[in-house]
Amino acid sequence: MFFACQFLTIFIICSCFLARPILAKYQENDSVTLWVNKAGPYVNPQETYSYYSLPYCRPADGDHKWGGLGEVLGGNDLIDSRIDIKFKRDVEKRSICELELDASKIARFKYAIDNSYWFEFFMDDLPIWGFVGYVYPDRVGDNKHVVYTHKMIQIQYNRDQIISVNLSLEIEKPLEEGRALDMTYSVKWFPTNISYEQRFNVYLHYYFFENEIHWFSVFNSIMMVIFLTGLVSMILMRTLRNDYAKYARENDDMETLERDVIEESGWKLVHGDVFRPPQNLALLSAVVGTGAQLATLVLLVILSAYFGKMYMRRGAIITTFIVCYALTSLISGYVSGGLYSRNAGENWMKSMVLTASLFPFLCFGIGFILNTIAIFYGSIAAIPLGTIVVVFVIWAFISLPLSLLGTVVGRNWSGTPNNPCRVKNIPRPIPEKKWYLRPSVISLVGGLLPFASIFIEMYYIFTSFWTYMVHYYVYGFLLLVFIVLIIVTVCVTIVGTYYLLNAENYHWQWTSFFSAASTALYVYLYAIYYYHAKTSMSGLLQTSFYFGYTLMFCLGVGILCGAVGYIGSNLFIRKIFRNIKCD
Repeated sequence: MFFACQFLTIFIICSCFLARPILAKYQENDSVTLWVNKAGPYVNPQETYSYYSLPYCRPADGDHKWGGLGEVLGGNDLIDSRIDIKFKRDVEKRSICELELDASKIARFKYAIDNSYWFEFFMDDLPIWGFVGYVYPDRVGDNKHVVYTHKMIQIQYNRDQIISVNLSLEIEKPLEEGRALDMTYSVKWFPTNISYEQRFNVYLHYYFFENEIHWFSVFNSIMMVIFLTGLVSMILMRTLRNDYAKYARENDDMETLERDVIEESGWKLVHGDVFRPPQNLALLSAVVGTGAQLATLVLLVILSAYFGKMYMRRGAIITTFIVCYALTSLISGYVSGGLYSRNAGENWMKSMVLTASLFPFLCFGIGFILNTIAIFYGSIAAIPLGTIVVVFVIWAFISLPLSLLGTVVGRNWSGTPNNPCRVKNIPRPIPEKKWYLRPSVISLVGGLLPFASIFIEMYYIFTSFWTYMVHYYVYGFLLLVFIVLIIVTVCVTIVGTYYLLNAENYHWQWTSFFSAASTALYVYLYAIYYYHAKTSMSGLLQTSFYFGYTLMFCLGVGILCGAVGYIGSNLFIRKIFRNIKCD
């Protein structure tokens, strides 16, 4: 039964990849399908409903199109409009249906127009957008609502392939009870020399993404990395060189009795406690392992999106993310299992379960609340039960076993304790220090520079995700910013850890994690600013989706940065204590 479920899960994943758009070629007079997708208020991108929630004529036999796991999770519901379109055949003006207006339909149309409802179609996987209607004041000052009744579809083709589709809305008719609206369409075909590979370029906002400000921000981040790494290296190398020289003189020149009574100071003093296992070891192992997995996952997704041009396929990024997350669970188990075993952890099963379930269950909890709200509103952003089952099956029969395997491998291959200094039996008391050397202060300050390195890119990412018709495609920029974030996080965390140890505080493990993870706090604060200053979102559904998905994103950023900070500090501490003589 288990192997059957494994096979089923692998088949589902493979089908997700195979569901991506096929290179469509047409012969003259071949049918071309116009898919209707969703509609919703223009200011609320995630508040979307089925196109036929508006009182348009709905065909009795309109087929649904399932485009893959990512497409469903992205809130898409494609339905065949049954509008008769033939390849290279113009249509002058043809009736779709006759729409009889009653009080209910008029009320729904007026609500849609007052809230600036837009709608989305697809033809040959190319998106088309339009608006329902508009309001204008009449001669006596009353507002009149009109709807567009004619759809003019202009299609460009190159030989046997569709290159672009444009929709023009025409013939406005006022909404009057008892009136019959003749809903019509027309089609015009035009030849073009644009190649099929370049057909998506018209949807890319070059002026927005590739402007001087974006280039300057990336250059500024790179210069920050060069300056910061140079400064950190110079300060630490000089300081550590002096420390090593001081400790070497003490070891060479003093008698044993004299060394016992002299008062030492600095990071060497905690050599008997610095490798003491931290509190909540299982939880620390889980978040560090998950963070290492997320770092690998982000790198894989960015590279896949860069080389695969995933912005051209609906839901491709989401599908790739889920599949890669499941497959990289081996990494989280390996890192977590090795860390837990090196610190003499005894309940490795607890660590393994935490590693495999902590981040997915946090995301599931947030998603469950958002899904409940979406179902209450009747939005197609609500995830169907079948899709939830598919995601759970992927986690239960791919991610969980790989995490278990990684934990076993990590315990056996990298779980042997190899601390440079022996841990003393009695913990050393931690002296009181100045307020700015407290772990809480170091943790809060530690996220400022990493956030500053990604601040500008956050604007482009938020704009792409929380607005219409803006596709994020500059994954080369994103890769550079991600590398900058990793380097800045490691440098800042090492500095914070060094000052913490110099203050004779050996509780560096959680401090190094939170020092880097606090980057997510500043990202969330920026998200609050972006919501109020850059958007016009309103309503419970959109607001909960915005802050819920942003919270999910910030949890991932925090765990990722925290793990990177911990791993960097751990390597630094092992390096410096390996070069001194420990009693």
